[in-house]
Amino acid sequence: MPRPRTHDLDALMDAAETLAVESGAAAVTVRALSESTAVSNGAIYHAFGSRAGLVGRVWLRAALQFLAMQREAVDAALGDGTQPGAATDAIVAAADTPAVFLLEHRVRGQFLLTVSRRELLGSDDLPEDLAADLRQLDDTLTELFIALSQAMWGRADKSALAVVRDCVVELPTALLLRGRRTPDRHVRQRLATAVRAVLTVPLPEDVN
Repeated sequence: MPRPRTHDLDALMDAAETLAVESGAAAVTVRALSESTAVSNGAIYHAFGSRAGLVGRVWLRAALQFLAMQREAVDAALGDGTQPGAATDAIVAAADTPAVFLLEHRVRGQFLLTVSRRELLGSDDLPEDLAADLRQLDDTLTELFIALSQAMWGRADKSALAVVRDCVVELPTALLLRGRRTPDRHVRQRLATAVRAVLTVPLPEDVN
């Protein structure tokens, strides 16, 4: 059975995103996707290998797009690194990216919130190469944290990286993602204010 063409794969993944957001992650099955797209079960299995392979590929595509947007926002804020406050602005930009992503890519952003990467990685039928790609996302995020930490304090030890993580992951999760709030101007302003406040607290001694 021929493998669907690249643009057909994108259409299938788009449909899977919509299914998950509208009906929950459990609704994303090969049969349901086949019924919503008129692509045969066999063609979908041939393209993705399994349900876990399908959902994992969709999650990876969304995550990579998000991380690329986040890195672009950080690089734009940092510029050449000589402007006062650029590092702080870059951390704020990184923290704001989940809101921007949800506004610009509503279904894809909601998909990332609906489907758990941890559950995907725990699936027995997730292809190993896909599992490796999903785990690699941690390294990509760590590289961003290191770059932000170096720009902000000229160091990237455990204490500094923990503060960056608080600003870029924990605060957006608490103020925006966990409550599934609409990322309106007021929520984003509160998030930016909280991030800037955290960054005014002196770091402890370098623990490395």
